[in-house]
Amino acid sequence: MAKSKKSIIDLYMNWTLEHGSAPENIYLFCKENKMEESDFYAEYASFKAVEKAVFSAFFQKTLEMLHANEAYQTYAPKERLLSFYFTFFELLTANRSYVLQSLPNSAVEFDKLSKLQDLRIHFKAYAKEIFTEYINTDVKRLEKIKSTTFQEASWAQLLFIMRFWVKDESPSFEKTDIFIEKAINATFELADNPPLKSVIDLGKFLYKEAIS
Repeated sequence: MAKSKKSIIDLYMNWTLEHGSAPENIYLFCKENKMEESDFYAEYASFKAVEKAVFSAFFQKTLEMLHANEAYQTYAPKERLLSFYFTFFELLTANRSYVLQSLPNSAVEFDKLSKLQDLRIHFKAYAKEIFTEYINTDVKRLEKIKSTTFQEASWAQLLFIMRFWVKDESPSFEKTDIFIEKAINATFELADNPPLKSVIDLGKFLYKEAIS
């Protein structure tokens, strides 16, 4: 029986965890998982494509879980974005062993990871939708939110929080939850006004974590 995209992702993640590294080649991967190479290539052109799909799947699953909650549609934009972050990081935590093995510790390498490219595209579109709705009454500010710069800033924020989560050793990753709330508060304050209390509060939190 031909494998679905999801089943190939699951098999790839399991292989990576059980062997401590990605498969050496597609032939061995297919042989061990009793599938034809043609079935693999029908869904993905390479392991790099699968790696991109893993993080894209985390994004899609997050939206699926959010939309399964009828109350989500009634949330204000800020609450929807917070819900996204908390749900997304719950999924990352549920798959933390794979994610930690997949992501490097270096911030420079982290920012350039090709495996996060599809996630970047999806998240930037999501962030644009959230902030466009948030300020749809102000044309000047709407243009600011639609700008590539603001979308890239939203993506950079997600990456920064992911790097923080990777290094977070607090129980239940409670420091990451605190960071998410402070970061989102600062983001919406920046969308509304010049940087004020929330931005200062975020800076204090990061400084405290840096010296602890």
